[in-house]
Amino acid sequence: MKNCLALFLSLFICQSLFAQITTPETEAIAKSEQRKMRSSITNRTQTANSDYDVVYYRCNWTVDPAVNAISGSVTTFYKPLSNDFDTVLFDMSNSLSVSFVSYHGATITFNHIGDVLTCILPGISPAQQLDSITVAYSGTPANTGFGSFEQSTHNGAPIIWTLSEPYGSSDWWPCKNGLTDKADSLDVTLIVPTGNTGVSNGILTEHLSTGLQDIYVWKHRYPIATYLICFAVTNYAQFDLNVPFGTTNTLVENYVYPEDSVTAAGALPDIVSTMQVYDSLFGVYPFVDEKYGHAQFGWGGGMEHQTITFITGFGHELIAHELGHHWFGDKITCASWEDIWLNEGFATYLSGLSYEHLFPINYWQQFKIGRVNSITSLPWGSVFCDDTTSVGRIFNSRLTYNKGAMILHQLRWILGDTDFFTALSNYINDPQLSYGFAHTSNLKTHFENASGQNLSWYFDDWYYGQGYPSYTIVWNQIGSSVNFTVSQTQSDPSVSFFELPLPIKFSGQGQDTIIRFDNSSNAQSYSVNLPFTVDTVALDPDTWLITAHNTILTSLQQNIANTYFSIIPNPTTDKINIALNRINDNLKVEIVDMQGKLVFSQDFDNTKGESIDVRALSAGMYFVHLIGPGYSTGQQVMIQK
Repeated sequence: MKNCLALFLSLFICQSLFAQITTPETEAIAKSEQRKMRSSITNRTQTANSDYDVVYYRCNWTVDPAVNAISGSVTTFYKPLSNDFDTVLFDMSNSLSVSFVSYHGATITFNHIGDVLTCILPGISPAQQLDSITVAYSGTPANTGFGSFEQSTHNGAPIIWTLSEPYGSSDWWPCKNGLTDKADSLDVTLIVPTGNTGVSNGILTEHLSTGLQDIYVWKHRYPIATYLICFAVTNYAQFDLNVPFGTTNTLVENYVYPEDSVTAAGALPDIVSTMQVYDSLFGVYPFVDEKYGHAQFGWGGGMEHQTITFITGFGHELIAHELGHHWFGDKITCASWEDIWLNEGFATYLSGLSYEHLFPINYWQQFKIGRVNSITSLPWGSVFCDDTTSVGRIFNSRLTYNKGAMILHQLRWILGDTDFFTALSNYINDPQLSYGFAHTSNLKTHFENASGQNLSWYFDDWYYGQGYPSYTIVWNQIGSSVNFTVSQTQSDPSVSFFELPLPIKFSGQGQDTIIRFDNSSNAQSYSVNLPFTVDTVALDPDTWLITAHNTILTSLQQNIANTYFSIIPNPTTDKINIALNRINDNLKVEIVDMQGKLVFSQDFDNTKGESIDVRALSAGMYFVHLIGPGYSTGQQVMIQK
């Protein structure tokens, strides 16, 4: 899922602060800034009993897009997992009213307390025996999260859509909510006023008209997570595309607002080449026996409902992101919201891969730079979601999306393309995970098996750990020998040192070369022989690494800076002492942040041994400028909290 409105806001801020290079649809993918965010949302994980396995949902819903309401029934086929199974519990908002519960053709006792519906069976059901129960209900759904059940208009026409991620399914239908159980299959029947189209998961098997109402019957025969079940109803215009794969085609059905049909018809064919890229990298589209599709809605971004993505616009990156979810997020779904990056980080990276393969010159490098600038705009934060009670934290654009994507890209640099893509192929086709759920540990195992490496260090630093490294490289050349030292500071104290292979580019006399150096300790020294005189040294020119605020100096430049003063301690948490190498009582100290903003200024008398209090400054990298009669010089300092 991604959000375009908040993307625009984040893009404006990032351009102002960092002058970053961005793609035409710069991706903060900021659900956390979404205008529909409900700050009161808490962790509504499933409360229904987990001692049954959902096999099949048969849903019959009557919906008028001009009326904010739903009525109908849901029949759940299930298998008990215990030998004393005598009640069936469903997650169901108390905003909905249950008319009756039917079991084997007879009504049974139920109670609906809070957001849990308890259905009391007439006896004990045997374990593993297929059974079913029907709940008839109606009401105005609660509509939480990003708008789990939304009634609106477009160009004067009414529309209703659903968007259940992360906890909203039970707002509008009785279900087993959560990330532990996928229904093996699904049928959805939508009864809507004539002149409207009802769109849902799977393939349309029947369309009937009674004159006043139209009936749409959708069948889906792949395992599906609860939050990916959906529908949308409005006066859609439809057109189809076909994506060729050799001698076979994949159908792409597009349901768009009539007023936007010309724009959509011009833009959505972009899906063809993108789907072919993903097919070549990750295997055939996971729901190839049915369809892929788009349904336009009014939320402000996109949502990867299985086989029918809901979208607002038709830009490349939005389309590529939501399509990517059908491998990473739909076929394999995160097993907890702590692991949400397995959905969103992957989909973000896949949209980047579409640039790499389709528009490498124009957008691929810009995509990477934009993500790194977003990640390093703050000094803290882990990809691991440490607060699943907060929807904003789950869908944090900087951490879940951008850092999630770039730790994949950085790991690709470490392992190489062969091991990296082999691991992903094995992961996406793992029979224990495919069309099921996965934790980060499952992905880590596949990377380790493919590469033969223990990657605990990497996931400790980059998945659980916070922040990023900043480097200072001091170099010189004597004859053909280029000698340099690499020092590192960390933006957050959760990681003591980031071990990474560093790509360093040496240029001069019309020649250049990029050499990989393993950096395993601070102030590590290296030497390399080159057949040309070097005039420029650059760190990570192709943007493989998550790093910022780096400094590259010749030894002469470093010596000049050190001639004037040194900063002690560095890094620091509360104060710095400036050790000046000459007595001078007419000085000024200025501290500037990495965006060039002056954040501190003070006259400084070196003869009195004064210290500078920096407790009011946020954690991060800063430049300390020392200004005196006839000179000005500066050095970096890292402030940690």
